[in-house]
Amino acid sequence: MIPDFDPSALREITTLLSVPKKITIIPHAKPDGDAMGSSLGLYNYFIQKKHEVKVVSPTDYPDFLTWMKGNNNVIIHNNKSTNAADAIKDADIIFCLDFNAPDRVEKLEQDLIRSKAKKIMIDHHLSPANFCDFTFAFPESCATCEIIYHFIFQLDGKKYFNKAIAECLYAGIMTDTGSFRFPSMTADTHRVVAALIEAGVENSKVHELIFDNFSEDRLHFLGFCLKDRLVVLNEFNTAYISITKEEMNKYNHLAGDTEGIVNYGLGIKGIRFSAFFSEKDDLVKISFRSRGDFSAKEIAAEHFDGGGHKNAAGGKSETSLEETVGKFISLLPQYKEKLTE
Repeated sequence: MIPDFDPSALREITTLLSVPKKITIIPHAKPDGDAMGSSLGLYNYFIQKKHEVKVVSPTDYPDFLTWMKGNNNVIIHNNKSTNAADAIKDADIIFCLDFNAPDRVEKLEQDLIRSKAKKIMIDHHLSPANFCDFTFAFPESCATCEIIYHFIFQLDGKKYFNKAIAECLYAGIMTDTGSFRFPSMTADTHRVVAALIEAGVENSKVHELIFDNFSEDRLHFLGFCLKDRLVVLNEFNTAYISITKEEMNKYNHLAGDTEGIVNYGLGIKGIRFSAFFSEKDDLVKISFRSRGDFSAKEIAAEHFDGGGHKNAAGGKSETSLEETVGKFISLLPQYKEKLTE
Protein backbone atom coordinates (compact mmCIF):
# COMPACT_ATOMS: atom_id res chain seq x y z
CA MET A 1 0.00 0.00 0.00
CA ILE A 2 1.42 3.37 -1.02
CA PRO A 3 0.37 6.04 1.53
CA ASP A 4 -1.72 8.91 0.22
CA PHE A 5 0.02 11.86 1.87
CA ASP A 6 -1.81 15.19 1.98
CA PRO A 7 0.09 17.36 -0.55
CA SER A 8 -0.55 20.62 1.33
CA ALA A 9 0.76 19.10 4.58
CA LEU A 10 3.86 17.85 2.79
CA ARG A 11 4.48 21.32 1.38
CA GLU A 12 4.25 22.85 4.86
CA ILE A 13 6.63 20.25 6.29
CA THR A 14 9.06 20.75 3.40
CA THR A 15 9.08 24.48 4.17
CA LEU A 16 9.64 23.78 7.87
CA LEU A 17 12.62 21.57 7.03
CA SER A 18 14.12 23.94 4.44
CA VAL A 19 16.54 25.28 7.07
CA PRO A 20 18.28 23.34 9.88
CA LYS A 21 15.96 22.58 12.78
CA LYS A 22 16.12 20.94 16.18
CA ILE A 23 14.27 17.66 15.59
CA THR A 24 13.29 15.17 18.26
CA ILE A 25 12.03 11.71 17.28
CA ILE A 26 9.99 9.69 19.79
CA PRO A 27 8.83 6.05 19.46
CA HIS A 28 6.34 4.39 21.81
CA ALA A 29 7.39 2.95 25.17
CA LYS A 30 9.05 -0.47 25.06
CA PRO A 31 9.84 0.11 21.39
CA ASP A 32 9.96 -2.85 19.05
CA GLY A 33 11.72 -3.29 15.71
CA ASP A 34 9.26 -1.09 13.84
CA ALA A 35 9.42 1.72 16.40
CA MET A 36 13.23 1.80 16.58
CA GLY A 37 13.67 1.07 12.87
CA SER A 38 11.44 3.98 11.85
CA SER A 39 13.03 6.30 14.43
CA LEU A 40 16.63 5.57 13.48
CA GLY A 41 15.80 5.38 9.78
CA LEU A 42 14.41 8.93 9.94
CA TYR A 43 17.32 9.99 12.17
CA ASN A 44 19.87 8.80 9.61
CA TYR A 45 18.04 10.73 6.90
CA PHE A 46 17.81 14.03 8.78
CA ILE A 47 21.41 14.12 10.02
CA GLN A 48 22.54 14.11 6.40
CA LYS A 49 20.49 17.27 5.86
CA LYS A 50 22.32 19.04 8.70
CA HIS A 51 19.44 19.09 11.18
CA GLU A 52 20.15 18.68 14.89
CA VAL A 53 18.43 15.35 15.58
CA LYS A 54 17.76 13.47 18.79
CA VAL A 55 15.93 10.18 19.29
CA VAL A 56 14.26 9.89 22.69
CA SER A 57 12.95 6.49 23.76
CA PRO A 58 10.51 6.51 26.72
CA THR A 59 12.00 3.23 27.98
CA ASP A 60 14.73 0.74 27.25
CA TYR A 61 14.43 -1.73 24.38
CA PRO A 62 15.83 -5.13 23.40
CA ASP A 63 19.55 -5.57 22.94
CA PHE A 64 18.96 -7.23 19.56
CA LEU A 65 17.89 -3.82 18.18
CA THR A 66 20.98 -1.92 19.27
CA TRP A 67 23.03 -2.64 16.13
CA MET A 68 21.27 0.00 14.04
CA LYS A 69 23.31 3.06 13.08
CA GLY A 70 22.59 5.94 15.45
CA ASN A 71 21.67 3.69 18.37
CA ASN A 72 24.54 5.06 20.48
CA ASN A 73 22.96 8.50 20.36
CA VAL A 74 19.51 7.44 21.55
CA ILE A 75 18.44 9.09 24.80
CA ILE A 76 16.59 6.61 27.02
CA HIS A 77 14.28 8.38 29.44
CA ASN A 78 14.74 5.76 32.17
CA ASN A 79 18.47 6.46 32.19
CA LYS A 80 18.60 10.19 31.40
CA SER A 81 15.23 11.72 32.25
CA THR A 82 16.52 15.32 32.31
CA ASN A 83 18.15 14.96 28.88
CA ALA A 84 14.96 13.42 27.49
CA ALA A 85 12.77 16.22 28.83
CA ASP A 86 15.17 18.85 27.49
CA ALA A 87 15.22 17.26 24.04
CA ILE A 88 11.44 17.55 23.92
CA LYS A 89 11.29 21.07 25.38
CA ASP A 90 13.97 22.47 23.04
CA ALA A 91 12.69 20.86 19.84
CA ASP A 92 11.38 22.82 16.88
CA ILE A 93 9.78 19.70 15.41
CA ILE A 94 8.79 16.44 17.11
CA PHE A 95 8.12 13.27 15.15
CA CYS A 96 5.82 10.81 16.94
CA LEU A 97 6.49 7.42 15.37
CA ASP A 98 4.58 4.16 15.61
CA PHE A 99 2.06 5.36 18.22
CA ASN A 100 -1.32 7.02 17.96
CA ALA A 101 -1.91 8.57 21.40
CA PRO A 102 0.31 10.50 23.84
CA ASP A 103 -0.14 8.01 26.67
CA ARG A 104 1.85 5.49 24.61
CA VAL A 105 5.04 7.34 25.64
CA GLU A 106 4.21 6.80 29.33
CA LYS A 107 6.20 9.16 31.58
CA LEU A 108 7.02 11.47 28.68
CA GLU A 109 3.34 12.14 27.98
CA GLN A 110 3.07 15.50 29.74
CA ASP A 111 6.38 16.74 28.30
CA LEU A 112 5.10 15.86 24.84
CA ILE A 113 1.72 17.53 25.35
CA ARG A 114 3.26 20.72 26.77
CA SER A 115 5.84 21.06 24.01
CA LYS A 116 5.38 24.05 21.66
CA ALA A 117 7.12 22.20 18.83
CA LYS A 118 5.34 21.28 15.62
CA LYS A 119 4.29 17.68 16.07
CA ILE A 120 4.13 15.17 13.23
CA MET A 121 2.60 11.72 13.72
CA ILE A 122 3.55 8.88 11.37
CA ASP A 123 1.84 5.64 12.33
CA HIS A 124 -0.06 2.59 11.10
CA HIS A 125 -2.48 2.04 13.98
CA LEU A 126 -6.21 2.73 13.92
CA SER A 127 -7.95 5.73 15.53
CA PRO A 128 -5.16 8.31 15.90
CA ALA A 129 -5.68 10.84 18.71
CA ASN A 130 -5.80 14.51 17.80
CA PHE A 131 -2.63 15.82 19.43
CA CYS A 132 -0.33 16.52 16.46
CA ASP A 133 -0.18 19.35 13.93
CA PHE A 134 0.23 16.84 11.11
CA THR A 135 -1.09 13.28 11.21
CA PHE A 136 -0.07 10.64 8.70
CA ALA A 137 -1.88 7.53 9.89
CA PHE A 138 -2.22 4.67 7.42
CA PRO A 139 -3.60 1.49 9.06
CA GLU A 140 -3.37 -0.36 5.76
CA SER A 141 0.42 -0.16 5.89
CA CYS A 142 2.17 -3.18 7.34
CA ALA A 143 4.61 -1.10 9.40
CA THR A 144 5.51 2.47 10.23
CA CYS A 145 8.86 1.79 8.54
CA GLU A 146 7.02 1.26 5.27
CA ILE A 147 5.39 4.70 5.64
CA ILE A 148 8.74 6.31 6.53
CA TYR A 149 10.23 4.93 3.31
CA HIS A 150 7.59 6.72 1.26
CA PHE A 151 7.74 9.83 3.48
CA ILE A 152 11.47 10.24 2.88
CA PHE A 153 10.99 9.97 -0.86
CA GLN A 154 8.10 12.45 -0.75
CA LEU A 155 10.53 14.90 0.88
CA ASP A 156 12.87 14.46 -2.09
CA GLY A 157 15.13 12.24 -0.05
CA LYS A 158 16.17 9.90 -2.84
CA LYS A 159 19.72 11.25 -3.03
CA TYR A 160 20.13 10.85 0.74
CA PHE A 161 18.81 7.29 0.89
CA ASN A 162 21.63 4.99 1.99
CA LYS A 163 22.34 1.57 3.47
CA ALA A 164 22.00 2.77 7.07
CA ILE A 165 18.47 4.04 6.48
CA ALA A 166 17.55 0.96 4.47
CA GLU A 167 18.74 -1.44 7.20
CA CYS A 168 16.64 0.31 9.84
CA LEU A 169 13.51 0.28 7.71
CA TYR A 170 14.05 -3.33 6.61
CA ALA A 171 14.31 -4.40 10.27
CA GLY A 172 11.01 -2.73 11.10
CA ILE A 173 9.12 -4.20 8.18
CA MET A 174 10.58 -7.65 8.77
CA THR A 175 9.65 -7.75 12.46
CA ASP A 176 6.17 -6.24 12.09
CA THR A 177 5.21 -8.70 9.36
CA GLY A 178 6.50 -11.85 11.07
CA SER A 179 9.34 -12.13 8.57
CA PHE A 180 7.07 -11.12 5.67
CA ARG A 181 4.39 -13.74 6.29
CA PHE A 182 1.47 -11.76 7.77
CA PRO A 183 -1.52 -10.78 5.58
CA SER A 184 -0.47 -7.12 5.86
CA MET A 185 2.30 -7.80 3.33
CA THR A 186 1.20 -6.49 -0.06
CA ALA A 187 2.77 -6.38 -3.50
CA ASP A 188 3.67 -2.73 -2.81
CA THR A 189 5.43 -3.74 0.42
CA HIS A 190 7.44 -6.38 -1.43
CA ARG A 191 8.54 -3.67 -3.85
CA VAL A 192 9.68 -1.52 -0.92
CA VAL A 193 11.63 -4.46 0.52
CA ALA A 194 13.25 -5.04 -2.88
CA ALA A 195 14.29 -1.36 -2.99
CA LEU A 196 15.81 -1.66 0.50
CA ILE A 197 17.87 -4.67 -0.57
CA GLU A 198 18.96 -2.77 -3.67
CA ALA A 199 20.09 0.03 -1.34
CA GLY A 200 22.52 -2.37 0.32
CA VAL A 201 20.61 -4.32 2.96
CA GLU A 202 22.06 -7.77 3.60
CA ASN A 203 18.77 -9.43 4.43
CA SER A 204 20.24 -12.59 5.98
CA LYS A 205 22.52 -10.49 8.19
CA VAL A 206 19.63 -8.39 9.53
CA HIS A 207 17.65 -11.55 10.25
CA GLU A 208 20.57 -13.02 12.20
CA LEU A 209 21.12 -9.81 14.20
CA ILE A 210 17.50 -9.83 15.35
CA PHE A 211 16.42 -13.47 15.53
CA ASP A 212 19.69 -15.29 16.17
CA ASN A 213 21.03 -12.99 18.85
CA PHE A 214 19.38 -14.09 22.10
CA SER A 215 21.01 -15.01 25.39
CA GLU A 216 21.20 -18.58 26.66
CA ASP A 217 18.86 -17.57 29.49
CA ARG A 218 16.26 -16.44 26.96
CA LEU A 219 16.29 -19.83 25.23
CA HIS A 220 15.86 -21.60 28.57
CA PHE A 221 13.02 -19.19 29.36
CA LEU A 222 11.35 -19.96 26.03
CA GLY A 223 11.66 -23.68 26.74
CA PHE A 224 10.05 -23.19 30.15
CA CYS A 225 7.17 -21.21 28.63
CA LEU A 226 6.43 -23.90 26.05
CA LYS A 227 6.94 -26.92 28.29
CA ASP A 228 5.43 -25.75 31.58
CA ARG A 229 3.24 -22.70 30.94
CA LEU A 230 1.52 -23.35 27.60
CA VAL A 231 -2.19 -24.12 27.95
CA VAL A 232 -4.25 -25.28 24.95
CA LEU A 233 -8.03 -24.89 25.04
CA ASN A 234 -9.05 -27.00 22.05
CA GLU A 235 -12.75 -26.31 22.64
CA PHE A 236 -12.09 -22.67 21.69
CA ASN A 237 -9.13 -23.15 19.32
CA THR A 238 -7.17 -21.01 21.75
CA ALA A 239 -3.80 -21.23 23.46
CA TYR A 240 -2.21 -19.05 26.13
CA ILE A 241 0.91 -18.68 28.27
CA SER A 242 1.05 -16.83 31.59
CA ILE A 243 4.27 -15.87 33.38
CA THR A 244 4.89 -14.42 36.86
CA LYS A 245 7.54 -11.86 37.76
CA GLU A 246 9.34 -14.49 39.80
CA GLU A 247 9.53 -16.84 36.82
CA MET A 248 10.93 -14.11 34.60
CA ASN A 249 13.50 -13.16 37.24
CA LYS A 250 14.55 -16.80 37.54
CA TYR A 251 15.67 -16.66 33.91
CA ASN A 252 17.32 -13.22 34.23
CA HIS A 253 14.67 -11.60 32.07
CA LEU A 254 15.83 -8.73 29.85
CA ALA A 255 13.91 -6.31 27.65
CA GLY A 256 12.72 -8.17 24.57
CA ASP A 257 12.94 -11.68 26.04
CA THR A 258 9.16 -12.14 25.77
CA GLU A 259 9.07 -10.78 22.21
CA GLY A 260 7.33 -13.16 19.84
CA ILE A 261 6.52 -15.89 22.36
CA VAL A 262 2.80 -15.27 21.86
CA ASN A 263 3.18 -16.41 18.25
CA TYR A 264 4.09 -19.96 19.25
CA GLY A 265 0.48 -20.70 20.18
CA LEU A 266 -0.59 -20.07 16.60
CA GLY A 267 1.95 -22.65 15.48
CA ILE A 268 -0.32 -25.39 16.81
CA LYS A 269 -2.60 -26.92 14.20
CA GLY A 270 -6.15 -25.60 14.52
CA ILE A 271 -5.36 -22.78 16.95
CA ARG A 272 -6.84 -19.45 15.86
CA PHE A 273 -6.24 -17.28 18.96
CA SER A 274 -3.18 -16.98 21.19
CA ALA A 275 -2.44 -14.87 24.26
CA PHE A 276 0.61 -14.18 26.41
CA PHE A 277 0.26 -12.77 29.95
CA SER A 278 3.20 -11.41 31.95
CA GLU A 279 3.44 -9.62 35.28
CA LYS A 280 5.16 -6.22 35.04
CA ASP A 281 5.36 -4.20 38.26
CA ASP A 282 1.74 -3.49 39.23
CA LEU A 283 0.25 -4.50 35.87
CA VAL A 284 -0.33 -7.58 33.78
CA LYS A 285 0.77 -6.99 30.19
CA ILE A 286 -1.04 -8.97 27.52
CA SER A 287 -0.20 -9.79 23.90
CA PHE A 288 -2.83 -11.22 21.56
CA ARG A 289 -2.44 -12.84 18.14
CA SER A 290 -5.13 -14.33 15.89
CA ARG A 291 -5.65 -15.91 12.50
CA GLY A 292 -8.01 -15.01 9.69
CA ASP A 293 -11.14 -13.02 10.45
CA PHE A 294 -11.02 -13.43 14.22
CA SER A 295 -10.16 -10.03 15.73
CA ALA A 296 -7.53 -9.97 18.47
CA LYS A 297 -8.00 -6.19 18.55
CA GLU A 298 -11.67 -6.58 19.54
CA ILE A 299 -10.75 -8.63 22.62
CA ALA A 300 -7.99 -6.21 23.58
CA ALA A 301 -10.05 -3.05 23.13
CA GLU A 302 -13.30 -4.23 24.69
CA HIS A 303 -11.98 -6.15 27.68
CA PHE A 304 -8.35 -5.27 28.41
CA ASP A 305 -7.92 -1.51 27.86
CA GLY A 306 -5.86 -2.09 24.74
CA GLY A 307 -5.84 -2.00 20.99
CA GLY A 308 -3.68 -2.63 17.97
CA HIS A 309 -4.33 -4.41 14.71
CA LYS A 310 -6.92 -6.99 13.76
CA ASN A 311 -4.57 -9.97 14.16
CA ALA A 312 -1.98 -8.47 16.53
CA ALA A 313 -2.99 -6.48 19.58
CA GLY A 314 -2.09 -5.80 23.18
CA GLY A 315 -3.75 -4.92 26.44
CA LYS A 316 -3.26 -4.65 30.18
CA SER A 317 -4.94 -5.49 33.44
CA GLU A 318 -4.62 -4.02 36.93
CA THR A 319 -5.86 -7.18 38.63
CA SER A 320 -3.65 -10.13 39.54
CA LEU A 321 -2.24 -12.50 36.94
CA GLU A 322 -4.57 -15.27 38.12
CA GLU A 323 -7.64 -13.02 37.94
CA THR A 324 -6.65 -11.68 34.52
CA VAL A 325 -6.23 -15.15 33.05
CA GLY A 326 -9.51 -16.19 34.67
CA LYS A 327 -11.30 -13.27 33.03
CA PHE A 328 -9.77 -14.17 29.68
CA ILE A 329 -10.97 -17.78 29.91
CA SER A 330 -14.45 -16.65 31.00
CA LEU A 331 -14.76 -14.50 27.86
CA LEU A 332 -14.06 -17.30 25.41
CA PRO A 333 -17.54 -18.91 25.38
CA GLN A 334 -19.09 -15.75 23.93
CA TYR A 335 -16.59 -15.90 21.06
CA LYS A 336 -16.80 -19.66 20.54
CA GLU A 337 -18.76 -19.46 17.30
CA LYS A 338 -16.23 -17.11 15.70
CA LEU A 339 -13.28 -19.13 17.01
CA THR A 340 -14.58 -22.46 15.73
CA GLU A 341 -16.34 -21.52 12.49
